[in-house]
Amino acid sequence: MTSPANPPPLDPPPIDPSTPATPVPRPVRSEFPEPVRPDDPAAVRAARRNRTRRLIFAGAVGVGVRLVVIVAEFAAYVACGAEVLLVDAVASLADVAASLALLAAVKYAERPPDDDHPFGHGRFEPLAGLQLGVLIVLLGAALGGRAAWDAVSEDVALILPLWAAAVPLAAAVLLEITGRVVKSVGRREHSSALVAEAYHYRIDAFTSLVAAIGLAAASTAPEWGGLIDRAGAAALASLMIALGLAAVWENLHQLVDRVPDDERFELVRDAAASVEGVLEVEKVRIQHAGPDAHVDIDVEVNPEETVCEAHRTAQHVRAAVQMAWPSVREVVVHVEPYYEGDH
Repeated sequence: MTSPANPPPLDPPPIDPSTPATPVPRPVRSEFPEPVRPDDPAAVRAARRNRTRRLIFAGAVGVGVRLVVIVAEFAAYVACGAEVLLVDAVASLADVAASLALLAAVKYAERPPDDDHPFGHGRFEPLAGLQLGVLIVLLGAALGGRAAWDAVSEDVALILPLWAAAVPLAAAVLLEITGRVVKSVGRREHSSALVAEAYHYRIDAFTSLVAAIGLAAASTAPEWGGLIDRAGAAALASLMIALGLAAVWENLHQLVDRVPDDERFELVRDAAASVEGVLEVEKVRIQHAGPDAHVDIDVEVNPEETVCEAHRTAQHVRAAVQMAWPSVREVVVHVEPYYEGDH
């Protein structure tokens, strides 16, 4: 018989699934945590400034080269009257004006966000490149129309000296070298506007080469010199239109948020994954225009973390991405719980 002083143990009451579990109390902070900044914010700002300086320097060198070519071709045109030299010189003159506008846009695009432009001013750079492309298309159409009219309305005979071909030939070599340098800087700095500018140097180099070939042919056949000269000018104008459209296409992609290169996504993923507490990087979305990039990223953390701990992890992700890629103005981090086998 069981003693009344020692009653048998009772079974625990059944658990009601509808009853929420009692949360485990956690310490509560009395103040909002300080934001996490990049390890060296001055280096991030310096990287952006140095990018602008490199772009402006490359563009300024190109402007100087083009001015030399313009002076030489105008002088040769006055001396021998070759229409193809005039077309080439006028096209280069328009490129100089467009390049100066592009350099101004590159400098303006570096400005930080303000009340009217909360995402920065980076789109001014591809916008300038787009306008430059449109200008080249219109100029090519105008010069092509002029060459076609002259071909049917003027005498086909034209005596041209052989030395005239040396001017555009030297210009072609000089412009090709400049274009390669500008393209290298544009690719390295991820500037679609400067890459479009490099295409223009290659256009100018090729058009100068075509002009040299046309002048050499015209000088050997003076009875058809005028027709050859006008045909060369029309060919140059057609090439201007084609490459102007290519420049428009290149810059339009940035204005409508085309997905950037895969290497940028890998850079962002690696930077985020390097942060302690990040267990998985799920989604990455990037908007890139000129010197500015904006990143939207989903990271997964321990579901047992507090909101404060998850917020801190997100802040470190933001700083890591900006250190890895100084062009990033803002990083929006979405924090989600991590569960193994949930992908």
